[in-house]
Amino acid sequence: MDEGDGMGVSGAASRADPGDPFDITTTAVAIIDAEGLVVHWSRGAQNLLGHRADDVLGRPVGSLWVGRDPAALASRLRRIDRGWDGVVSVRHRAGHTIRLAVRVCPLFGADGGHDWLVVACDVAARRRREVYDGVARGLLRESPIGIAVLDTQLRCRWVNSELTALEGLPAATVPPAEDGADGDAAGAEVRRTASVVSRHARQVLISGQSQVTLEHVPPRHGAPGRRSRGHSRLRSFFPLRDGAGRTLGICYAVLDVTGQDPARERLALLNAASEHIGTTLDLDRTVQELAEVLVPQVADFVAIDLLDAVQVMKARPAGAPHGGATLRRAAHLSIQEDQPEVIVGVGEPTRYPARSPQRRCLATGRPHGEPVGPSTPWLASDPQRWQKMIKLGVHSHLVVPLRARGITMGVVTLLRWKNPDPFDDDDLLLVEELVARAAVCVDNARRFDREHQAALTLQTSLLPPRLPQHSAVEVAHRYLPADAEAGVGGDWFDVIPLSGARVALVVGDVVGHGLHAAASMGRVRAAVQTLADLDLPPDELLAHVDDLVVRLSDEAEASAEGPTVVGATCVYAVYDPIARKIVVARAGHPSPAIAHLTEPVEFPDVPAGPPLGLGGLPFESAEIAVEEGSVIALYTDGLIEASDRDVDVGMERLCFTLAHPDRPLEEICDIMVRTLLPDRPRDDVAFLIARTHVLSSDRVASWEVPADPSAVHVARDDVNEQLSRWGLDEAAFTTELIVSELLTNAIRHACGPIHLRLILETALICEVSDASNTSPRLRRALGTDEGGRGLFLVAQVAQRWGTRYTSSGKTIWAEQQLPGRA
Repeated sequence: MDEGDGMGVSGAASRADPGDPFDITTTAVAIIDAEGLVVHWSRGAQNLLGHRADDVLGRPVGSLWVGRDPAALASRLRRIDRGWDGVVSVRHRAGHTIRLAVRVCPLFGADGGHDWLVVACDVAARRRREVYDGVARGLLRESPIGIAVLDTQLRCRWVNSELTALEGLPAATVPPAEDGADGDAAGAEVRRTASVVSRHARQVLISGQSQVTLEHVPPRHGAPGRRSRGHSRLRSFFPLRDGAGRTLGICYAVLDVTGQDPARERLALLNAASEHIGTTLDLDRTVQELAEVLVPQVADFVAIDLLDAVQVMKARPAGAPHGGATLRRAAHLSIQEDQPEVIVGVGEPTRYPARSPQRRCLATGRPHGEPVGPSTPWLASDPQRWQKMIKLGVHSHLVVPLRARGITMGVVTLLRWKNPDPFDDDDLLLVEELVARAAVCVDNARRFDREHQAALTLQTSLLPPRLPQHSAVEVAHRYLPADAEAGVGGDWFDVIPLSGARVALVVGDVVGHGLHAAASMGRVRAAVQTLADLDLPPDELLAHVDDLVVRLSDEAEASAEGPTVVGATCVYAVYDPIARKIVVARAGHPSPAIAHLTEPVEFPDVPAGPPLGLGGLPFESAEIAVEEGSVIALYTDGLIEASDRDVDVGMERLCFTLAHPDRPLEEICDIMVRTLLPDRPRDDVAFLIARTHVLSSDRVASWEVPADPSAVHVARDDVNEQLSRWGLDEAAFTTELIVSELLTNAIRHACGPIHLRLILETALICEVSDASNTSPRLRRALGTDEGGRGLFLVAQVAQRWGTRYTSSGKTIWAEQQLPGRA
């Protein structure tokens, strides 16, 4: 190699872009005609060889070759696409020889002949360019540096394979921000990376200044055994400019520096763990998150075993547990998908030998680590574990206690076989820190679960264990507690039998979550039941409940504990199977849905009263006629607002589920749950559906009674005849007594018109209505009193009795158990 060659190679290391040696504007260019004569000679050729154009034009080109042998010249050239390429020796005007890299291609003319275009440069310049191209090609395609080019619109125009592997970006011209499907974990990671790249590239595009960033990329969370490691990435962004200084786009380069700084890696892992562990208050999810942080970053396999007392939400153990405490597998994770090292499944009890590190760790509360081999003492008493460990090649074993607030709740076992390094002191410190952070989250989850279970137990105990059977309606219901993290709510429902064969349907929701909401729900539900026994109209009943909720709110505000405000919503409906109508009032609650047999599902226009607890605002009721077999659905707002759907969409779906009311009610309930609710609703949901029945006219008898004492005898005879038709002669005596006393009171103390009605349902009901609002009261007559014993006698022979007020007066009623049903 001559001096020029060496200089070219050595100089390439210290020079910038050497430029294209065959640039037509600066290099040596000559045109040779078919006869071999020089017909064009460029200034670059003059500068390279020293010959002026006047000296060479019209002369044979062979006069410039050293040796002037055309055959030797041809042998130095190799055929390339559309021409020839090679290295030749040319004589300089000064007399010395220059080695040139030349390229020759034909120039075809219109007459069919052709000239030859010759482009030449110094070999040293070509070598410098080749070195430069080789370095650039290796950097772009073979080096561990990922490189991508973005245009001025930040669209990806070129990506090398290394960046595709590092960042997950496509090796095509698809913009990174558009890659990845919704819900796909890998796609989400690509979109996150694309967002980071776009942000920095835009800053470089605006400022024109290069940027360098160092980022820790958290591990991707996929299926067990497929989870990737976290990475530290060094990213560089710089503008790409043309010769005139115009910005053509942005280039960014990425270098994976994972593992180059162990201290930084541990710090990054701790930082990632603080974000990944404890994202929920679910105990099972929390221990799984700890396993995902440890594998494969720290260990090849991890098993987390918790004490039974922790997993079944018992009271916190007092002091460190004894060696005989029962452990149960809470989670495990392996680098191998088939998990060959697993001996017990999740949820199963784990039995470790008495001298095992796990038992020693539980007893002492301190970590234990040791190498694993055929001579490991405690494995001799556990052949199943020994065989699996030896088969896998496990060489290092570390057990760390899961402790929080001075209490050991379980143990964490780590194994290594693929990682050749044994656990050292740095690993122990790292694992202890990770486990300590997770232990606090586990204890928080355990405490939360315990409180949640207590609140759920309280709420469940306050709900009706089973709804009463009633001839007026057939009912079904569902109560679905919210996701544990949302807390127990205050939803409730009830079916309350009323007088006159009527029935009240109630659904309500107390504002808030937790124990206070559950307790408030119980008080409100008890108040509704009590007021329902008074047979108040729905609007009046809600007014009284509103007063109660106001008092509860005042008590809560005055108390140092609990919520400062108590509120509730409620819908109260009374169905009359004789009148075949339903009277509804609501307080800040969704209107019920009524599925008719022959008409579309209806949401009746019930006046929307204010929520309970505001105080002083009136409530109104609406009366709706319903045919037999209709289905009435009462529900809390969580049913139609689940999964952040629009309320209108929820109501449309509710209509769909109720579209065929002739189906079994339990089937309708199941369809409502599947159609309207997600797997884990964020709010409590309660709903009650009722299919209406009617009481046929042959089971109701009524008479208008004159306000004359002599009419009582006639009424008794009419009642006896009706009882005979019903086959209830055995009830004649007590019924006569009830009719006589109730009619006599109405004639003496009230005003007409007076109506008598007998209803044959599950019980025999006698009703006397008048136009007076004065309610009789039960009293104990003295021995010298001549009267005052009528209602006392009625109370003795009737199963229950009472008074309800109507718009035209009042009704006194008494129920008797049917003969043969005592």
